Amino acid sequence: MRYFESRVIANQRVADDIFVLQVERNSAEVAAGQFYMLKSWDKELTLMRPVSVFKADESVLWFMYRVVGSGTSRISALMPGDKMRLLGPCGNGYPCDALKGRIAVVGGGLGIPPLCETAKTLKARGATVDAYLGFRDALFAVEDFEPHCENIFISTEKGEEGYRGFITDLLSPENYDTVITCGPEVMMRKVASMCAMTDTRCYCSLEHRMACGIGACLGCSIRTKSGMRRVCKDGPVFLSSELEW
Repeated sequence: MRYFESRVIANQRVADDIFVLQVERNSAEVAAGQFYMLKSWDKELTLMRPVSVFKADESVLWFMYRVVGSGTSRISALMPGDKMRLLGPCGNGYPCDALKGRIAVVGGGLGIPPLCETAKTLKARGATVDAYLGFRDALFAVEDFEPHCENIFISTEKGEEGYRGFITDLLSPENYDTVITCGPEVMMRKVASMCAMTDTRCYCSLEHRMACGIGACLGCSIRTKSGMRRVCKDGPVFLSSELEW
């Protein structure tokens, strides 16, 4: 983990309140499922914002984020060439090196982007990946999954695209060696429950309010079967069997 300055390459709106930010990687490390703390301000006391890595190549990091407050609003105003600061990579990622066979990645809303780099990494390691992507209405990032997934299943709440209903309606965990999920807690709890019923290994990437991103403030602590854990430092990825929802 390191704190470094980067430069914006592009910052584009892809849906009503969703943007994709591209920044210079500057040799930063990254593993599937990890995140960075981002900021584009210096003097204000506004906290850095945690954003998971959407995609990465040798020279560029991609972040997909939703504008929900003052911090992300400022990030959305960044233009190509603007400077910003990053802290990371933070947290632990998915244990992709240890995962084999057939794997399902199940994402909902802004839990979808971090699964793209995960699917890419898993395929590169020889796994067969299916993606289950649940949206409220407008689709985003689906084309980014296509090179890495054998099948892509889509649901929307209104049914204008794909299946009308919840993405969990389409999932059969018994068909997979491992299920990886990221998104709203209610969706991940459902996925974890389904996996428990079929004795399928399941990893959950938790979303939580984070102040520091390095485990110092304890603000993102959660209860697990082995005691209190920090989402930013000990997570965000946990085995579902460890969690006390």
